[in-house]
Amino acid sequence: MALPYELVLGWRYTRAGRATRRNGFISFISGVSMLGISLGVAALIIVLSVMNGFQKEVRDRMLGVVSHIEVYGPGGGTLPDTARTLEEVRKNPEVVGAAPFVAAQSLLARGEDMRGAIVRGIDPKLEGQVTDLAATAQATLDKLQPGQFGVVLGVELARNMGVREGDAVTMIAPGGQVTPAGVVPRLKQMTVVGTFDSGHFEYDSGLAMVHIEDAERLFRLEGPTGVRLKLRDLNRAREVAADLTTQLSGDFLVRDWTRQNRTWFAAVQLEKRMMFIILTLIVAVAAFNLVSTLVMTVTDKRADIAILRTLGASPSSIMGIFVVQGAAVGVIGTLAGLLIGLAVAFNIDTLVPALEHALNASFLPKDIYLINRMPSDPQANDIVPIALISLALAFVATLYPSWRASRVNPAEALRYE
Repeated sequence: MALPYELVLGWRYTRAGRATRRNGFISFISGVSMLGISLGVAALIIVLSVMNGFQKEVRDRMLGVVSHIEVYGPGGGTLPDTARTLEEVRKNPEVVGAAPFVAAQSLLARGEDMRGAIVRGIDPKLEGQVTDLAATAQATLDKLQPGQFGVVLGVELARNMGVREGDAVTMIAPGGQVTPAGVVPRLKQMTVVGTFDSGHFEYDSGLAMVHIEDAERLFRLEGPTGVRLKLRDLNRAREVAADLTTQLSGDFLVRDWTRQNRTWFAAVQLEKRMMFIILTLIVAVAAFNLVSTLVMTVTDKRADIAILRTLGASPSSIMGIFVVQGAAVGVIGTLAGLLIGLAVAFNIDTLVPALEHALNASFLPKDIYLINRMPSDPQANDIVPIALISLALAFVATLYPSWRASRVNPAEALRYE
């Protein structure tokens, strides 16, 4: 079955004509347009994949330390009945783990070095139910025994203070003791029994975990300040938090993981949208280079167009020839961009370290970007719109030059031939 001559001629003009210097120049511009589209599509895929991977990596590492939902006591105080609260939250079918905790802030001192830290009092036997970190570092957390005042420090915090397992640090609790000599800060010497590495710099450099009973004594609390929960589906955290707010008997504060770092996640989403718009403009510029390419092609092929018209070709057929030419450039450029972008996105974990080694540079300092490697997570809901937008822009760019070609007057075109 023979192909329509519009397709044959459109494809011939696309790959074509190096017989003359002008045809070669037009073909070069067509190739540049194709390259521009492919590079724009590849850049979009790589950037969005890295941003998806960055968000997923930070979220997963954060949820290794932070639970899916935290339930705090009324008015920010302690839980009135811990056992009852645990029983009520476990009735929710989405809850797969629950553990009490104490949350407070303090200063850690060793010699003249002093660091602020978030102190979390935990029950080592139950903590593995609510965080992945506890499940992987259970042996370290088991060293926290009530009454021994041991502490587990984030690896960066321990490194900054210059302490290791077995060293002593002084924990300074807020709200000192009132004595005849004035207010004296409450101090307690703690023994470092281990360290943890969550891979999240914020927690590794500012979190200290102690046994929940020691935390209650140190901060003079009558019980836990809240309950931490783990869900079957972390993406339903906000929905489950709303259900627990109505189910729990009491004025509890229920906060899910999406609200604990809401500004960070909102900033990442906004940045992702802006990068999509900016890089789409690059694809648009490359696509609309097709306008100049096709205009020059139409000018160069005026005699051919006139001959085709005299042989009975309709204006729509002439228009179709140049639409095929522009669409072919768009399709080839888009497919090449998809291949390049996906190849880089799926291998970025090896390409970036090699580039860092070659340039002797670090692209992701972990104290700034929270993680120290370049993640990537290509997602179909990003890649499909990129391909469709690229194809649509290339098609739109062909319409005006193709219409101009269909309006060529055969008599005028052949007058000087």
